[in-house]
This record gives sequence, C-alpha cells and structure tokens, in this order.
Amino acid sequence: MKTYDMSLLTKKIYDSSVQMYTLKSLREILAIEKESSLYKVLNRLVGNGVLKNIERDKYVLNKYSGSDFSLANFIYEPSYISFESALSHYGILSQFPYEVTSATLKQTKSKEFNGRPYNFYRLKKELFWGYQKEDNYLIAEKEKALLDQIYLASKGIKLVHFDEYDLSHLDKKKIKLYLARYQLTKKFKSLISALDL
Repeated sequence: MKTYDMSLLTKKIYDSSVQMYTLKSLREILAIEKESSLYKVLNRLVGNGVLKNIERDKYVLNKYSGSDFSLANFIYEPSYISFESALSHYGILSQFPYEVTSATLKQTKSKEFNGRPYNFYRLKKELFWGYQKEDNYLIAEKEKALLDQIYLASKGIKLVHFDEYDLSHLDKKKIKLYLARYQLTKKFKSLISALDL
C-alpha cells in the first residue's frame, strides 16, 4: 500500500486557505484518488487534530475561525439561518442566543462544534423560502425569521416572548403578504394577533 507523507498532506490542507471541506474537495486538494486510501488519510488527519469530521463526508479545520452562520449552512444542507439567530442578527431580539438556529427541509437535527450547539428545525417545503445570501451564508429575511419562529411556537417547538422583541425593525406589510402562505391555525392566529397588524 502506498504510504503518504502526513506533514506534506497537512501542509496542502493549510495551504488551500479553505476551512470547510467535502470529500470531493479533499480528494482534489490531497490528490488521492483511491477512496479507501483517502479515508485512511482523513482518519489520520482527524486523529492528528488537523481536521474535524462534522457530518458524513464533511470536514472542517479543527481550528475553524470562520462564521458560525457559514458553518451552519455547510453542516446541514439545504438550510438557512432563521429563528433566534436571525432575529438577534437583525437586532429584533436583544439577547444573543448561544445556539445557532437554522431552518431545513431535512429532519430536525442537532449538531455540536467546539462546544456550540447548531440546531436545525424542519420546515415543510412550502415554507422553505424568504431567505437571502449575506456574506457567504443564507439567512432568512427579518419578517420570515419572525414568522418561522411563530410557526414553530404554534406547534409547541419554540417560544415567543414579544416583550423581548423590537418589532420596529419589521415591515408589517411584508408580514401580511407572507402570512398568506401559512396555514393559519388557531394557535398561530393567537400568536400573530400580538403583532398588531
């Protein structure tokens, strides 16, 4: 079996100036075609503290210094930043949540990286919209982040404390427009009534 110079491969990783990797990108950076050899090398790079495996065939530098939001998008795809994280980002929620919260089309899931929780909440396909690209991550628009939060609160998954929100940042016309795309259950309606639209 071919032996690999781990110091040379480690240098290739650091020289790539990338901090998040798929199996495909690592195969290209390391120039290792054989899958079994690639996995062995990756296991050693993880064991040596160069890389961290965060999801099937997804790795990040162990000393990742990028944005939590970019990492969240990368960990679980498709997803966009929403709920408390987006509301805090826009200054609507004054508290800064410790967890990074995202909406996804996949199953609800929790991951942890460097002691920080990343939580992904499943939305139905017809509610997976209203996000935009900012820097190098996807994030809900202000109004959509609030409606996502209210939607999950109406299902008993999240809480909404409007007294902690600065609603002056929101476009009420846009909220009304977006509301037409939600199924307005009794609980959802009662939560929305607090917005005084």
